[in-house]
Amino acid sequence: MFTIIEKNAKRVETLRDQNFDAYVGDITKEEVIKNLLTPDLEIVMILSSDSKANTTALSLIKAEKPDVVVIVRAADPLSKDKLEELGADAVVYPTALIANATLHDLRKAESQRSANRLHEILKSMKKLGILVHDNPDPDSIASALALRQIAASVDTEAAIIYHGEISRQENRAFVNLLHIDLMHVDAIDPRDYDMLALVDTGTPGANNPLTSLDNVGIIIDHHGVPERNVLYTDIRDVGATATILTDYLEELDIDIDKRLATALLYGIRIDTQDYKVHVTPADLAATTKLMQLSDRDILNQIEYPTMSMETLDIIGEAIHNKHITASYLVSCVGFIHNVDALAQAADYLLNLEGVTAVAVFGMNDEKIHISARSKDVRVNIGAVMSQAFSDIGSAGGHSNAAAAQIPLGIFTGVRDRTTLLHLVEEVVKRRFYAEIGVERDE
Repeated sequence: MFTIIEKNAKRVETLRDQNFDAYVGDITKEEVIKNLLTPDLEIVMILSSDSKANTTALSLIKAEKPDVVVIVRAADPLSKDKLEELGADAVVYPTALIANATLHDLRKAESQRSANRLHEILKSMKKLGILVHDNPDPDSIASALALRQIAASVDTEAAIIYHGEISRQENRAFVNLLHIDLMHVDAIDPRDYDMLALVDTGTPGANNPLTSLDNVGIIIDHHGVPERNVLYTDIRDVGATATILTDYLEELDIDIDKRLATALLYGIRIDTQDYKVHVTPADLAATTKLMQLSDRDILNQIEYPTMSMETLDIIGEAIHNKHITASYLVSCVGFIHNVDALAQAADYLLNLEGVTAVAVFGMNDEKIHISARSKDVRVNIGAVMSQAFSDIGSAGGHSNAAAAQIPLGIFTGVRDRTTLLHLVEEVVKRRFYAEIGVERDE
């Protein structure tokens, strides 16, 4: 039950005709406020257009009953601080509310337009190849799975294609438990597809095996810049690409089954580090929808898989070979097979006391692989990695997580593995520390 106090007698009469409990009164009068403050009163909303009257009423209410929750209308943004100083529990600013509602509607319209355009493009082909980034993570795979579902809604055949390996135990569990079919790039001929779509990656050679954007018609990603020479691009500033695909499914009214919901939810959780990093309202809205549809038991099984002996060994090597300068740690783990374990080692080492940024690297027969993490607000680790290694390989990422790959071709002629390892370690440390802005402690 709620009571309305209004100064205008005609409005009160109209409200009563509509069965509202309304009374004539001036909220700047002390006797009116005292009559309002009954023992069971919990919330007061002061919503008149007179800012002075609102301020007076707030002061009177808080003086008489300081524990009651008061929500006050502000005439302008400048009065917000004053009202809060007087004890307002919440301040509403109608102009801002209207602006936010309008902005939401504009974004909704743009999202609907994008989804419809993507739908029409998918209708125009028979076979689509969906390429995820190298050594794909749950966000990339879940987004590809959703795009394949959208393609299926218009009877377009689609295959999810990856390069590298799925070696991290959580990622293997993710693929296996959700029965996600993927094809390795070595097993397909790109010419068999009418078009390629890049999901969670967008620049040729940057965490994907492409050398050009030939035959790429669709790019959907949550970082980078739109590619003008591609038929369709959707780059949004959200925490995960899975958030964008969830939005598509909703706009196109395509059912999200339990398997797909679980995949998308896990993808968002992983890329936002359980909603602690670069999470946006769009990510939270997608999560709210997906949580109702997902399989909690499968999520638990994915999150707590067994750890391989190689992963344990690589984490052990990273700990043993750590080199710390200031609060920045670099570690070389030598020759490896499981590239995904580098990210796990970097995550682990970032928890060390006093360490704010980490780069862990190793190599196989083709490339040097570097995984970097940061919790230092002064360091954008994606920019650091790009500046340090883009001229000799491919690199990039976000402010808190990034990666780089450097072809071993730059060390052509070095055949001894020990010498090669020493040279690689020297190059990576020198470039990383120089770009991050500290002198190495020898």
